[in-house]
Amino acid sequence: MRGHWTIAALAGVLAAVGVAHAGNWPTRPVTMVVPFAAGGPTDVVGRILAGRLSEILKQQVIVVNVGGAGGMTGADRVAHARPDGYEVLLGTVGTQAYSQTLYKKPLYSATKDFAPVVLVAEQPLVLVVRKNFPANSLQEFATYVKANAPKLSFGSGGAGSATHLGCVLLNSTLGVKVQHVPYRGSALALDDLMAGRIDYMCDAVSTELAPIKAGSVKALAVLARERAAVLPDVPTAQEAGFKGFDANNWIGLFFPRHTPEPIIHRLRDATVEAMNTPKLRARMETIGTDLVDADRTSTSYLQRFVASEIKKWATPIKESGVSVD
Repeated sequence: MRGHWTIAALAGVLAAVGVAHAGNWPTRPVTMVVPFAAGGPTDVVGRILAGRLSEILKQQVIVVNVGGAGGMTGADRVAHARPDGYEVLLGTVGTQAYSQTLYKKPLYSATKDFAPVVLVAEQPLVLVVRKNFPANSLQEFATYVKANAPKLSFGSGGAGSATHLGCVLLNSTLGVKVQHVPYRGSALALDDLMAGRIDYMCDAVSTELAPIKAGSVKALAVLARERAAVLPDVPTAQEAGFKGFDANNWIGLFFPRHTPEPIIHRLRDATVEAMNTPKLRARMETIGTDLVDADRTSTSYLQRFVASEIKKWATPIKESGVSVD
């Protein structure tokens, strides 16, 4: 009996020590894993956020790019990291939702292998068409595509990318099958769209902003809940009658599972403080990124949101037939 009490007492002491360390977190630099190449839209958000978090936490937050497998390589690194608060994932709809259906054998469970921290931002996609496309609104686009689907094609930055699956969701909503032309990056797809070799794309607002303003392509609808601040005259899909349609690329922070609650709450609170910084908000707006509203910044919200996003994207991914080993 005495041995059992000793073990229990020891466990209690170790738990208390763990909480104490969590309360002092961070005592050294924190690594933010961005699971995509440097310079992309997600990376830019990560670097802006990391800079402000470094000031708030009084420890450097270092961005490390770990690309591969549609973001799964970097996400998997964090999923299997020590749960001590010193590696955090800047996860996206791709790493936390698409991957669970798109890959035959995902490297991790997005709902079981991570401790959600906070949903940070959304990067709305915009439906753009070649400049001579015979439609000037989403309603006209829908009518034309339904009548001419076999003759049309849409481009993307690669099979399984946000630019691909955003249009997959749109096509599924319209009930049409249109030829998909994947490229090695959305920039190459955009070149062909401007040249008229493909008909449409569902791309990030930040990527399409310059060609839209130059008149090189036409923007028909923002595929998000609200209009993009940098494209105030472009209506949302929901305004055009597609109720509930939302094809955002969202971004959030995730620790490995079993990370102590005090650390999770400390990073969550610091992130919300960063998001409320006027200078950071203005910077995000200029790159076409919308910080989420306060009522969507709880840890429990992100947990529910990830589960709902996995379910939401499963159907169009399966219907598209795209799959990765």
